[in-house]
Amino acid sequence: MTDSKHTVNFVTPKKFIKTFKKDCKETFFPDEPFGKFRHDKLLQKVKKTIQYFIPIFEWLPRYNLHLFRYDVLAGITITSLAIPQGISYARLADLPPIIGLYSSFVPPLIYTVFGSSNNLAVGTVAACSLLMHETLGAVVSPKDDPTLYLHLIYTSTFFTGIFQTALGFCRLGILVDFLSHSTITGFMGGTAIIISLQQMKGILGLKHFTTRTDVVRVIQAIFHYRNEWKWQSFVAGLIFLCFLQVARYVRQRKPNLFWVSAISPMAVVAVGCLYAYLGDGEQHGIAIVGDLKKGLNPSSIHYLNFDSRYLPATIRAGAVTGLISMVEGIAIGRSFAIIKNEQIDGNKEMIAYGFMNIIGSLTSCYLTTGPFSKTAVNVNSGCKTPMANVVQGFCMMLTLLFLAPIFSYTPLVALAAIIMSAMLGLINYEEMYHLYKVDKFDFAICMAAFFGVSFGSMDIGLLLSVGLSLLRALLYVARPAACKLGRLPNTSLYRDTEQYPETMSLEGILVLQLGSPVYFANCSYIRERILRFINEEDAVTEYRTEHILLDLSGVASIDMSGIDTFIELIRVLKGKHIKLGIVNPRIEVLEKMTLAKFVDVLGKQAFYLSIEEAIQSCRFTMDTSTKEEAWGSSKTEDVV
Repeated sequence: MTDSKHTVNFVTPKKFIKTFKKDCKETFFPDEPFGKFRHDKLLQKVKKTIQYFIPIFEWLPRYNLHLFRYDVLAGITITSLAIPQGISYARLADLPPIIGLYSSFVPPLIYTVFGSSNNLAVGTVAACSLLMHETLGAVVSPKDDPTLYLHLIYTSTFFTGIFQTALGFCRLGILVDFLSHSTITGFMGGTAIIISLQQMKGILGLKHFTTRTDVVRVIQAIFHYRNEWKWQSFVAGLIFLCFLQVARYVRQRKPNLFWVSAISPMAVVAVGCLYAYLGDGEQHGIAIVGDLKKGLNPSSIHYLNFDSRYLPATIRAGAVTGLISMVEGIAIGRSFAIIKNEQIDGNKEMIAYGFMNIIGSLTSCYLTTGPFSKTAVNVNSGCKTPMANVVQGFCMMLTLLFLAPIFSYTPLVALAAIIMSAMLGLINYEEMYHLYKVDKFDFAICMAAFFGVSFGSMDIGLLLSVGLSLLRALLYVARPAACKLGRLPNTSLYRDTEQYPETMSLEGILVLQLGSPVYFANCSYIRERILRFINEEDAVTEYRTEHILLDLSGVASIDMSGIDTFIELIRVLKGKHIKLGIVNPRIEVLEKMTLAKFVDVLGKQAFYLSIEEAIQSCRFTMDTSTKEEAWGSSKTEDVV
């Protein structure tokens, strides 16, 4: 046995309050936001605290004319995209088109104050527009009672803001992680399919259509109302769609020509308006948006409806769309921040989204977030700060004051083509194939969302996908990975014998490594797995296992069920004449074992700092035992 200068440090367990405080800090403040100015003077602390919670005070003092030139160009460019998208997505939610324009005026201004991303462009999104229509349309028909339906949209947006703000202030960004990348990929793909199919109403010029969103019902409705098909609308829609797709292709092949794709929706709207106005399009089967009045957002605070009959639907719509829009916005913001080597704070983003939706619901806006298409255009246009959103808001204000009536001639077929073109870009075939090649379970989660949304509903797709994701997480937790370790030749390194077949087994010593917390959900499995390792080892070697060494360096925590399992394991191993050793337990685990008296049951001498030290100790014990057996045998022979 070697004389080691270092041994396992059996520290005195910390008090509960101290441990609880540390755990809360790691859970809610992993980035330690206030640690940077902990030692500053009081006024500096106040200043930096205000800058932390209201980011505009951090970047605005450093703002200059050079940055403003880039932001002006970016703001004007995203406005050209925001106008047709705002009208289109409002139509998708069965709202008056002017609401889509309102929603691109106030929320961007709010985000500029509270948002932490330099790249995000604020606006409405298709998926949440459809989800709100699907959820609230089941309670109140937008055709039979459009006023009540609009009021419920405002109320739902208000609840979305409350939900997002609460999550941000409570530092509960961890909830966003339950919507995995696979879930979002499948959900967006399925949503793109059903939204694209629904645009066939506008492409074909139909007056009647189904209120259902699943693929089967939509296709049935398309052919059921085939007597309403208008060839003029179909031809116009096909031309618009081809133009938009060509513009998108040009942007992909020539990134420097991003502006072609950015202005193409506005070009479609402009051409459509000219055709409808000069060519009397309505007489040729081309329906138009209709009346759009001048003026800024009116107050809608008195329209919020908290009637108990509709409250469950508005809360549900607000929570679900709030979570989806939050995940989408934060993911997009982080993606572009990584490209620019910047960082954004997820909790700050939640608060910013929450405030802009709360204030938006009071100023005739519906749900907004950071859509991918506008953000990509914003970045490609050279935006430097959130000031680009202020420019967008200012341009939208001018549009509402002076230009809104012009867009009343926008053909519905043009809006349908714009939406369909945007949706086709959301079906990420390459990512789905990548998931299939890398991880079949992730692919199954993605497909659950994709087909659940396409053939069921958006709620069903989300529930199926999130359910599979949670099942997978539970399987990881309940059936944790454990492996047998062996020594690499001519080294003191011990690695997984399955990964490194050349490792050397140790006579009479079995080294196992656990790689997850040990608690009530998996402790029985861990015990049975350890005993199975022993049986497998004894079956393939001629030496009887005498020592079991458990490497706990990867075990972050343990509960009483886990400790009781280890005590039970000691009894079982004692009956097999096998000794248990613990290698490198982490401080949290060792504190629990000390408080539970497990250290006294096993003995401090059975705790080791390293695998090498533990093996040398086991060999010393085995050699001593062998000598004692030999000495006892010789004494017996002398007596005889």
